[in-house]
Amino acid sequence: MNEKRIYNFSAGPSQLPEAVLKKAQKQMLNYEGSGMSVMEMSHRSAIYDAILKETQDRLRRLMRIPENYKILFLQGGATMQFSAIPLNLLQKGKADYIISGYFAKKAYQEAKKYGEIHIAASSEGNDFSYIPKQEELLLSDDADYVYLCTNNTIYGTEYNYVPNTNGIAIVADMSSDILSREIDVTDYGLIFAGAQKNMGCAGLTVVIVREDLLGHVRKEAPVLLDYALQVEKDSMYNTPPTYAIYILDLVLEWLENLGGIAEIQKRNEAKAKLLYDCLDQSDFYSTSVCKKDRSNMNVTFRSPNAELDALFVKESSELGMCNLKGHRAVGGMRASIYNAMPREGVEELVAFMKDFEKRYKG
Repeated sequence: MNEKRIYNFSAGPSQLPEAVLKKAQKQMLNYEGSGMSVMEMSHRSAIYDAILKETQDRLRRLMRIPENYKILFLQGGATMQFSAIPLNLLQKGKADYIISGYFAKKAYQEAKKYGEIHIAASSEGNDFSYIPKQEELLLSDDADYVYLCTNNTIYGTEYNYVPNTNGIAIVADMSSDILSREIDVTDYGLIFAGAQKNMGCAGLTVVIVREDLLGHVRKEAPVLLDYALQVEKDSMYNTPPTYAIYILDLVLEWLENLGGIAEIQKRNEAKAKLLYDCLDQSDFYSTSVCKKDRSNMNVTFRSPNAELDALFVKESSELGMCNLKGHRAVGGMRASIYNAMPREGVEELVAFMKDFEKRYKG
């Protein structure tokens, strides 16, 4: 059995910090002298309540979340929020969606079931190779909210600005770049993210919602999708994803120990620069992503042909760099370099890329 850990470039579930895994391993059978694992605890117990409160407090500190924003720990993945958002936020029945990738389009398709949903801009006609600019946005004056996805895992693009929506609340899917860079939470009415990329393990979705957006849920909405009820019950209307919340707490502790989001942003920018410099200096690899909209989380590229792409994925995997195959909708390669990916992993990938190019360049 191979006990050596790989460099996992998966888009999600993704690599976790080794320090987090080791602490979870140490506490697996006996958490803080309780004599049991966190996954065995009652979510109503005092010891678990302390974990929940600590996780909320850490997230609030790290992201500087104001008191008029509520933090929810939910289930159903980010995809469940595609339904929950229109069910909770559509008051006049209208919303604007900016379609910059696969998941923003999925969210738009779901929202259409519940109201008059307008496409404010879309980059689909250019294979989602760029983020629509402010001047491209055709925003409605009477929309209940404007929806966007800040980072596109499949195509490798990322917002580098916050749209001006003339005071209309922005709803942001930050599943793949939350905690990776500093943001001003007050720029958004609601932020949500599946945990399995930058926050922890699969099974948990975090929602950060401004208080004034609560209390407008449709009467036909499923009870678990009622944000106001979830706030009232402190995410415990039913059993929450207890172990995934605990892992999030460990990830947040790891981030605090590193120096917070400002520090991890510096590291992420440096890692991404290594990869993009390699791509820019090569006439063997190519990327279709608009340079100013490149993602620091998901770097997409390809070699001269599909056969070489497949060989690249095979050879890199044999060297312990796994999950570099691009999404089936795009092909090529994709290196997801979330917070937990160490610089050494990117350096090893770049060294392999240069060697592969040398060996197979025509």
